[in-house]
Amino acid sequence: MVKRKTFFAVIGLLTLSVLLYFAFLHSKIRDHINIEVPLHADYIIILGARVKGEIPSLALQYRIDAAANYMKKNEDTIAIASGGQGPGEDITEAEAIKRGLLKHGVDRNRILIEDKSTDTVENITFSKKLIPDHLETGLLVTNDFHLYRAKSIAKNQGLNLQGIPAETPTVAIPKSYTREYLAITKYYLVTFFKK
Repeated sequence: MVKRKTFFAVIGLLTLSVLLYFAFLHSKIRDHINIEVPLHADYIIILGARVKGEIPSLALQYRIDAAANYMKKNEDTIAIASGGQGPGEDITEAEAIKRGLLKHGVDRNRILIEDKSTDTVENITFSKKLIPDHLETGLLVTNDFHLYRAKSIAKNQGLNLQGIPAETPTVAIPKSYTREYLAITKYYLVTFFKK
């Protein structure tokens, strides 16, 4: 009986710890969503997401829309469309972003393409190489749940970027946030062991 009580106490404690940890991560994510977006950034980096054939997923479309809205209001800002080609994608994510921006009326001369990356770290690593030397202030465009980790990765690479939070499709919220909690945990572990 004592062993059984101890077992359930340990399980309860572990469950509570996990819930508190996820609550902490959620608060970090929310903190980075509710920051005022600076005007007149020199450049924005639009992070890729899934493309179905040649059609942007809803998550990617929201990123494109958020980027286009910013660029219409800030006419000197250039965009770096970032994302390679994955399984089930007939074009690169960067190409899908470019096409989406053009549909919004953004001039093609304001769009740079980074089409080799396969994850967020590579998005930022490869995009950083395309930033013209004279440009200083930049923003990241991604879905709200992803902004905290993306900004943290950018900071590790010497880029102090604010963010433009794009909406997350309602149907994808549970899956997106759960996956992001795990991705942030992996990021913490990798960062810790690199020190």
